Amino acid sequence: MNTAIKISPVDMDFRQKLGVASGDLVIVHVKIQDKGKVRIQKFEGLVLSTKHGGEAGATFTVRKVSGGVGVERIFPLYSPIIDKIEIVRRAKVRRSKLYFLRDKTSKQIRRKLRSFINFVMPEKAMEVPAEEMMDEVVEEKPEEVTPGVVEASVEESKEEFSETEKPEETPSEEVK
Repeated sequence: MNTAIKISPVDMDFRQKLGVASGDLVIVHVKIQDKGKVRIQKFEGLVLSTKHGGEAGATFTVRKVSGGVGVERIFPLYSPIIDKIEIVRRAKVRRSKLYFLRDKTSKQIRRKLRSFINFVMPEKAMEVPAEEMMDEVVEEKPEEVTPGVVEASVEESKEEFSETEKPEETPSEEVK
């Protein structure tokens, strides 16, 4: 008898692999209940700190400036009220806690986080195990190019160019 017990409504492996870190610009989709309806609110900001790594009590602090006022929220990483976490951009930072950015203006913050790392958001649908990828090996054969075909195409392009427009002679070509 195989009985599966679902302990958490959250895909914990996916959130742990996401690797939210300080310096990331994230959008956190939060579920909010209004008059019996559940709606999703986006909270976009800079991750100032992460605490407790990937364990069950892991948290991350997100800061955004809204209407000239700085707003910080601390989210539990595995909270069921978080619908989705999107990482928009990653920055290479030298500190694990970016609390000093609270006193900076947005222009100074951009200057501090200038070096960005190329990052592609992993999708659940796009995740393919490495074993399956190894089975689908596609062999690419290089195209054989014959010199006569290449020369003919170059001559044709010259003829088309001469028929439509003749290039203007520049003074540098006629200098004696």
